[in-house]
Amino acid sequence: MKAMTASPARHASDTHLIHVYCLCAQWCGTCREYQPVFDTLARQLPAARFVWVDVETHDDLMGDLDIENFPTLLITDAQGQPRFAGTVLPHADTLQRMCQAALAGDFAVIQEASWQSVAKGLMQLPA
Repeated sequence: MKAMTASPARHASDTHLIHVYCLCAQWCGTCREYQPVFDTLARQLPAARFVWVDVETHDDLMGDLDIENFPTLLITDAQGQPRFAGTVLPHADTLQRMCQAALAGDFAVIQEASWQSVAKGLMQLPA
């Protein structure tokens, strides 16, 4: 997957209320098992934009973050502000609850500069 040249504003103005990034690695067996779950929820939840991100392929977008535990989710609002970042259990119901909470506005903006920077870069990736 290659980064698009479009500006982040392009995605911020679309119809997605949240953006859900799964930060994984191709070599990770748990990630490979989780990807169909992630893809299924992506089809069921049109209000969210789901993007699968291989952290090794997109190491340039990870900045100072060193993602060591998988799967790690980053959920941003429509403007690309990070609202949740962390490792989650690889279960469909966990992902669904996280998305519902983000859609309900239950997460405050993450002020940490490293997550702010990563979120900005990931907004450029295609879904």
